[in-house]
Amino acid sequence: MNTSFIRTVPVVLALALASIGVSAVAQTTAAPATAAPAPATAEPSTTEKVKEAGKDAVDATKRTTKKAVNATERGTKKAWNATKRTTKKATNATKSVAAKTGDAVETAGHKTADGMRSAGKAIGEKVPGTAENEAAKK
Repeated sequence: MNTSFIRTVPVVLALALASIGVSAVAQTTAAPATAAPAPATAEPSTTEKVKEAGKDAVDATKRTTKKAVNATERGTKKAWNATKRTTKKATNATKSVAAKTGDAVETAGHKTADGMRSAGKAIGEKVPGTAENEAAKK
């Protein structure tokens, strides 16, 4: 539900109830033409009651909307902070894995180079006229 719908429901409900009350009051309070005027301390008119109910509904809607906005802001802040924490953890994990991968590649490269040197030395020992061949004869 969107907020405009939530705002209008209490107002519409109050007006609907008030209109039912207006027609009921009109039917039951039809006074004869010679009736005395109402005393000064009479109840508020139906129109005034409807206005008051509308004001109450608007106030309630404002309070509810303010609470909803505050809750949304708190939720957004929590989500943002959680996202920052998770991103930081992911970045650190990626850096760690990258460093370990770099070390593994470097180690593998050194081992490959050492193996190639050993193979070259073994080949050199068999080729006449090389330093390795001369060293192997001694």
